[in-house]
Amino acid sequence: MRPHTPLTPLRARRRVVAALSAALLSAAGVTALPAAARPADATGGPPGPPPAAKAAAPAASAAPRLPDGLARTPPMGFNNWNSTHCGADFNEAMIKGIADIFVEKGLKAAGYAYVNLDDCWAKKERDANGKLVPDPTRFPNGIKAVADYVHSKGLKFGIYTSAGTTTCAQAMPGALGHEYSDARQFADWGVDYLKYDNCNNQGVDAKKRYLTMRDALKATGRPIVYSICEWGENKPWEWAADVGHLWRTTGDISDVWDSMVSIFKANAPLSPYAGPGHWNDPDMLEVGNGGMTDAEYRSHFSLWSMMAAPLLIGADLRKASQATFDILDNREVVALDQDPLGKQAQVLKSEGGRWVLSKPLADGDRAVALFNETDRPQHITTTAKDAGLPQASGYRLRDLWKDENTHTAGEIAGTVPAHGTLLYRVTADRHWAQYPPALDTAAEGVAPIEVGKEVRTATLTRNLGRTPALDVKVDFKGPQGWRVEPVTSTAAHTLPPGKELATAWKISPLAGTRPGPYELTLTTDYRSTRGQRVTLALPFAVTVVQAPPPGTSYASDLTWLSATNGYGPVEKDTSVGGPQAGDGTPITIGGVPYAKGLGAHAPSEITYYTGGKCSAFSAQVGVDDETGDQGTVTFEVWADGQKVAESGRLTGPDPAKAISAAVSGAGTVRLVVQDAGDGFFYDHGDWADAKFTC
Repeated sequence: MRPHTPLTPLRARRRVVAALSAALLSAAGVTALPAAARPADATGGPPGPPPAAKAAAPAASAAPRLPDGLARTPPMGFNNWNSTHCGADFNEAMIKGIADIFVEKGLKAAGYAYVNLDDCWAKKERDANGKLVPDPTRFPNGIKAVADYVHSKGLKFGIYTSAGTTTCAQAMPGALGHEYSDARQFADWGVDYLKYDNCNNQGVDAKKRYLTMRDALKATGRPIVYSICEWGENKPWEWAADVGHLWRTTGDISDVWDSMVSIFKANAPLSPYAGPGHWNDPDMLEVGNGGMTDAEYRSHFSLWSMMAAPLLIGADLRKASQATFDILDNREVVALDQDPLGKQAQVLKSEGGRWVLSKPLADGDRAVALFNETDRPQHITTTAKDAGLPQASGYRLRDLWKDENTHTAGEIAGTVPAHGTLLYRVTADRHWAQYPPALDTAAEGVAPIEVGKEVRTATLTRNLGRTPALDVKVDFKGPQGWRVEPVTSTAAHTLPPGKELATAWKISPLAGTRPGPYELTLTTDYRSTRGQRVTLALPFAVTVVQAPPPGTSYASDLTWLSATNGYGPVEKDTSVGGPQAGDGTPITIGGVPYAKGLGAHAPSEITYYTGGKCSAFSAQVGVDDETGDQGTVTFEVWADGQKVAESGRLTGPDPAKAISAAVSGAGTVRLVVQDAGDGFFYDHGDWADAKFTC
């Protein structure tokens, strides 16, 4: 858990302050407040690049692992914080219920072992003997009784405190100065896992704080997994391998896509530091908490497993869907995380939002993830050789989410849906010929379709295997009533190895279709020479557009083609606020409120279709007052790929600045907010009173 940083004096909003989010926030911004002055916790945050994300030192620089044999694979279990925080649901009944579900739903059998408490389990005052006192409302039978119940299920029990005077939610006393007493109390209760946080630490040196608790735990004689939660502020991966069994590398995760991706980017470069008994910890799982789609949660779970991250479930499993259990209980994906070799995946490629990761496994296989962080399908490729596999005549591709086997001559490729991940276990298998050949089907990006018009695109299906694919057929379908018609052949009786089937298509939306995003599905069906049938279905997004009407229109009243944001979603007629949609406040720049406009956070791009029918764009731009006079940004307007206006550098105290641009003849207009070169912290940039003249 990480402390709040108040966004502004105007409102006490819980705001994410990520110590290490990979592609976004500067390290200096993260440490702007001394730890002792930070108020209580929040999660997630405007992302930013830590020193670690730039280059990871070799593994030899890390200290040897603890010689106690604990955490030989990344810990798996549950922690309540992401679903309950300090809410009333966090109590004895919940913890016992989670233990029951672990057994009943097969999660224990899958490897989930720890049932852990987070902040707010104790009273705010110690007793007369200086001991911690469980909250009698939440835990009327005490902590030992709960630990005993968890143990009775064959599971392990974990607890939380902070290396400070109080915990992050300021709900209970911290362990600073009480390490040996608290460790003894934990051991007497039967604690198997300690999460040791970083709040209100009074400026005591981080290594000293965490070493003291390590020694206190060791002195109890009880084997206790030690989780260092200092958010990566002091690069624990460089010094903590002989202090704790795992260490947080980032600020808190939150249940939104941008937070998860930024934390992945921060943790991914640290692979040299992970191994049996000493793990990089990118924070708990959000799977099942409701802020992302199931496809996004599959990506989250895939990436954490590839990174050999601790798998601590953050959802209240008493309310979880079957889809959530299906993700958490995918034994083959869990096996990647728990592989005894203990290697964190390496990033082979990352450009344009296309990621390739490879993880060596104990049996000589490689796990390969093709991850698409963007909001449109992306074609991603690598090879078995690049993934680290030996030369072979063929390779088995095991799709761990589809439970399917195919073979390839060496290329690993696929069109990955928006925010999706293809996850393979790849084997240099001399029996590769018993599996169907892998086919790689891709489509050109489908251009925006103006209401009442037609667009053309093409699909390409290629045989990656060493045996022919037979009776190959492709089909492209749109929503009910749309016309999606082939212009060239959609079938091949035989598709030899390395050959391809190209098909041209024309697409016409149903008359009266409203502007907005729609989904088409490309299906490829074929059989192997052994008679095995394979069907591939890929979703593709297409946007129906309409040029703005004649006259003047507010940008917030129009439908954009696409919108990306450095933190949370772009908002209409409010500031960007926090990580959730609709959590902003009225746009205010330099004390002046604006009823209309767009709230963004650098880096941000908002693209509108103008269809050559608009002549001008104008807005009042600046940093929203909610930042408390912090943040520095620049604004740019681009028409068909040409920059046509820019604001120059604007800071939090600056009044709004008028910006206008001639956009005559442009098919699209893109509104860009950039960081001004000093990191993205507090960079809430507003397009107030934004208008198109058409």
